[in-house]
Amino acid sequence: MLGIVVSRADSASERIGEHLRSLADWEETTDDSRPDAEGGGAVYRLRDDEGRPDAELRVFDDLHIYLTGVEEAFDADLDCLAFVSRHAGDTGPLLTAHPTGNVGQAEYGGEDHRFARAAPGALKRVRESLDRYAPEDYDVGMECTHHGPTNLDTPSLFVEVGSDEAQWADDDAARAVARATLDLRDVDPTPERTLVGFGGGHYVPRFERVVRETDWAVGHVAADWGLDDLPEDPETYRAVLRRAFERSGATRVLVDGERSFLRETLADLGYEVVSETWTRETTGVPLALVERLEREVASVDEGLRFGALARDAGSVSESDDVADYTVLALPDDLLAEANGIDHETTLAAVRERSVAVATDEGGTRLAGPAVVPAAVENSSSEDDPVTPLVDALVGVLETTYDHVERGDEAVVVRDRAFDPDLARERGVSEGPAFGRLSAGETVEVDGRVVAPADVHRERERRFSLDALSDTRRTSSKDS
Repeated sequence: MLGIVVSRADSASERIGEHLRSLADWEETTDDSRPDAEGGGAVYRLRDDEGRPDAELRVFDDLHIYLTGVEEAFDADLDCLAFVSRHAGDTGPLLTAHPTGNVGQAEYGGEDHRFARAAPGALKRVRESLDRYAPEDYDVGMECTHHGPTNLDTPSLFVEVGSDEAQWADDDAARAVARATLDLRDVDPTPERTLVGFGGGHYVPRFERVVRETDWAVGHVAADWGLDDLPEDPETYRAVLRRAFERSGATRVLVDGERSFLRETLADLGYEVVSETWTRETTGVPLALVERLEREVASVDEGLRFGALARDAGSVSESDDVADYTVLALPDDLLAEANGIDHETTLAAVRERSVAVATDEGGTRLAGPAVVPAAVENSSSEDDPVTPLVDALVGVLETTYDHVERGDEAVVVRDRAFDPDLARERGVSEGPAFGRLSAGETVEVDGRVVAPADVHRERERRFSLDALSDTRRTSSKDS
C-alpha cells in the first residue's frame, strides 16, 4: 500500500493534499488512537479494483523533514511512503523528487550519516509521471539524497513543487505532483535493477539520464558536497558507503567523476562500479546473461555490446536460466573487408543477428567475436544461427561488389575495377583525362578514343569461412 504524508507546516504540501483528495474517490474515516498532530484524526483511503486498500493519506503538524515514527501512524503494512512537499532553491519553477538521508552532518532533520530506505522504483515512476503532468513552464528533475527523516524502513521519497512561494501557491503545479504521486499506487518501489550514485552536484543530471533512458533505477545519491563532508576516519567512511547500498537495495554503483580513492574503496568493499554506457548496454538484457558474457567474453567497458537476440529472448528475467550460446570468431579478412566498406552498417547488421558482439574504437566498430544462440542438433543449415551472421557480412559486401557468392567454405566476390596500368598502356597519363576515365567517362587521347571498359579488369577475391567451424566455442548454462 502507498502511504502519503501531508504537512500542515508546508503550504505547498497542504495544497498538494487538497488536489490529491479531489482527484480520487477517497474514503474518509477518523483515527482517534493518535493525536491529530501526529497523523490521527481524519484519514483518507483508496481501494484498488478488487476492493483492497492501496493508498492512505494522513496529515501531520510538523515539517516532513523533522517527523519521526511516521510508519507507525499508518494502519496497514506499507510498500512505499511518499512525502508531498515544497522545494526551495534558486532553480525557478521545478517539480522534483529524491530520497532522504544525510551523507554527512544532519543539518535539516534525521541523524548524521544515516539514510532512510530509498524507493528507487517509485523514484523512476514519479520522475516519468512528473514529466508527463508538469505545467509548460516547469522543469522536472531529481536531486541527490539530503535532509531527514532518516529513520524509515519503508521505501520512501519526497515529491516536491518549487522553488519559491509563487510555485508553492500554484494549483497547476500542485495538481501535477498529486497526479504523479497517485501513479505510485501499483509501483514496485525496490526493483533489482537498481544502482547507487556517488558524485556530481545537488541536481543529478547523469543519474537522471540513467533513470529516464534505461531500465535501471537509482537509489541513494551522495553528491560531491556530501562525500566531502564525510569524516576522514576510514571506518566511518566505509560504513556510510555500505549504508547507502543497503538502504538502496543495490550492489552496483555509478560514480560521477574520477574520485579514484572512492572507486578503490568501493571495489574493496565488493561493490561493482559500472559506467553509464554499461547501464545503456544492459537495458533489457537479463542480468544472468550480462554477468556470464562479461566473465566469459569481455566486459562492456572492454567493448562487449549486446545484440537484438539478447533482448528478444522475452521479458527481462534475472534468473540463472540462461540459454546456451556459441562464441564465434569471425574470419579476419571478411570482417576487415566489411568494416572497410561501412563499419557502422557492419556493426548494426551483426548486432541485429547476435546475442552480443565484441567491438573496439569505443564500441563503434565490430571486432569479433560474436555470440550467437547455440546450434540445435540435427537442425537444417537454414536454422544454423551462424547463417544470418555471415549473411549480414555478405550484405555489406553486396553494396560494393558486382557479384557476391556465398558457399559453404568461402564467400567469393567479383567486380570490374579501373586499372591504372591499362590506362597508361593506352596512352592516358596522369592528369585530368586520367581522372575522368577512372570516374567512368570516355576520353580522347591523340585522336584515339579510350572507353572505361578498355581500362577495367575483372577481379576476384575469396574470403574463407573455415575459421567459423574451427573457432566455435559453446558455453552451456549447466557448465
